[in-house]
Amino acid sequence: MAHPTMFADDDALLARVRQIALTFPEAKERVSHGSPNWFHRKTFASWRAHIKGEHDSTRLNRALCFLPDEQERAALLEDDRFHVPAYIGHAGWLVLDLAHHLGEPGRTQLRADDPDGVDWDEVGELIDMSYCNTAPKKLVALLDAR
Repeated sequence: MAHPTMFADDDALLARVRQIALTFPEAKERVSHGSPNWFHRKTFASWRAHIKGEHDSTRLNRALCFLPDEQERAALLEDDRFHVPAYIGHAGWLVLDLAHHLGEPGRTQLRADDPDGVDWDEVGELIDMSYCNTAPKKLVALLDAR
């Protein structure tokens, strides 16, 4: 059974994440479990998450899932924008609540708000880190050569 679509394709935050994610070597997008995922051979980023242990009440509709460097994980979790996602958190993944800057926890209806207030350089660095943590050496070398 196919999952229902769980994102608004015209969401301004999603558009910016998509724009960043698709700049990486061999990056492609596919919808999995109702949400966009970006991958090379493996997924390196995805949109939307549930917080571990609080499934129904803590869905983050406007969030970036990524795989940080192991040594960065604890520091990121000190910031209340970051959470451990359900299902993949045990493997080191984190989720950044991109709607946090709107004064809402990102757990409300999808809206296409203006993305101002998000540190897009930080988002790019997180996606870059996740890409490097999931990509084969050949693709990381292509990235380093840019």
